[in-house]
Amino acid sequence: MERATAIGFVRELHRAQGAFYSGGSADRLRELLAPDVEWHVPGASPIAGDHVGVDAVLDYMARRRDQSQATFRMHTRDVLAGDGDDFAALTDGTATIAGRARSWSTVGLYRLRADRLAACWLLPLDPLEFDAIWSAGP
Repeated sequence: MERATAIGFVRELHRAQGAFYSGGSADRLRELLAPDVEWHVPGASPIAGDHVGVDAVLDYMARRRDQSQATFRMHTRDVLAGDGDDFAALTDGTATIAGRARSWSTVGLYRLRADRLAACWLLPLDPLEFDAIWSAGP
């Protein structure tokens, strides 16, 4: 995949997620996700698990939005692309959760099918801290 294509897709995906995480509509996200999309989140926090299908992925995202009281923001640092339909994005996250400002970094491994996201594997750089952040109370 050309790097410019990967950057453009991540930019649009994160823009749609940002609008949703701020309390906006999920309509643009639905357009970007394949009907059978898979979103894999490691760990033991309430958001961890394998979320399959658009509705399950949007429910996962809604839990993140609700837990952060719509303060969750993503900050893309870099995108890595090569041959094939997979690419990676290094992304920092920030949110206020349970009254505390939090930040973390992840690598999202993405797979496109045509012009839609078919799969994402989220890989926190500090898995224990990521679990602690997303295990905090609402």
